[in-house]
Amino acid sequence: MADRLAAAVAAVRSQVGDRADGWDLAGLIPEPVLRELGAAGLLCAQVPAAYGGQGLSSLLGGELTAETGRLCSSLRSVQTSQGMAAWTVERFGTAAQQRHWLPQLTGGRLAAVGFSESAAGSDLSAISTTVRADGDELVLDGHKRWMTAAHYADLLVVFGRYEDGAAAVLVPADAPGVRIERITDPLGCRAAGHADVLLEGVRVPAGHLLGGAALPLPLLVTTALAYGRMSVAWGCVGILRATLAEASRHAATREQFGRPIGAHQLVAGHLAELLVAEQVATRVCEHASRCWDAGSAEQVIATVLAKQVAARSAAQAAATAVQVLASAGARDGGVVARAYRDAKLMEIIEGSNELLGLLLAQHALDLAPKDLTPKEER
Repeated sequence: MADRLAAAVAAVRSQVGDRADGWDLAGLIPEPVLRELGAAGLLCAQVPAAYGGQGLSSLLGGELTAETGRLCSSLRSVQTSQGMAAWTVERFGTAAQQRHWLPQLTGGRLAAVGFSESAAGSDLSAISTTVRADGDELVLDGHKRWMTAAHYADLLVVFGRYEDGAAAVLVPADAPGVRIERITDPLGCRAAGHADVLLEGVRVPAGHLLGGAALPLPLLVTTALAYGRMSVAWGCVGILRATLAEASRHAATREQFGRPIGAHQLVAGHLAELLVAEQVATRVCEHASRCWDAGSAEQVIATVLAKQVAARSAAQAAATAVQVLASAGARDGGVVARAYRDAKLMEIIEGSNELLGLLLAQHALDLAPKDLTPKEER
């Protein structure tokens, strides 16, 4: 399995090379790059080998995600989107749906996942997109916001209300009634293909309904978001590694007052902060991934913690790296400037810092002793 990870990392490095800054400035990743990585099963590497995936564990898949994030957060965002789509099919699709769709997702077809709407961001219970049965077809109406990778996608995994619950439906991106409006000026992850998606009377075969039945909305959303949060957390580890390396390189070679700036105590303190942040984020992500791989009951809260710690650390570290590089880090077309913009979005997507903070606070309350009566009064 370690050899498979090494080969996957080498393939991603070969595709990205030194082109990430150019992709960021252009706002696009060349489609052949995405198709080739997708066809190698590297955009959803945790899909079992039986369906054409790499079959990586969460821990090894996380390391691949971190390396992708170190090289290019836009590509990592596409990787997260593809992985979420595949994970949703794995978790909720029938055996026949898995056999049909997963080889497509590991064979070069690209996917995007639609949760958010204008009134449904952190509060996904407010989703208003509707899915209704009409004979042997489904009809979808709604307006999804900020769908990562939708600009590139062949397939959209759309979450909406269905009967007395909710459903995830696979919608071809070129189906009549689908309109994809690319977001051309995002703050970060500029080449990730973010788009708003309008669905007007879109018809697909009834067999595109994953699982074939209505499910509770919280179950659907939480399951898919858990994968996304884990992927984003590992991607933030990649951002931390990139900013640490770039700041350390600069501090070792840039001289002021007759010596490298890394020899000055305040700058050295910044480097220490970056190293600590990278190590802490790595460890919480490793713990969460081990929970996933073991099927531990701690998996959900460990994932929330990993995403919270890694995203906050990445944003803070990117700002620190800009401080160390000064004007050298303040120009588009460089690792640190790109990380500064990309990392900020990580504090928002797949659960904002505030929302995850509430979940962690509730967990703390749940752990509190239930009997607070002083011993002498018992």
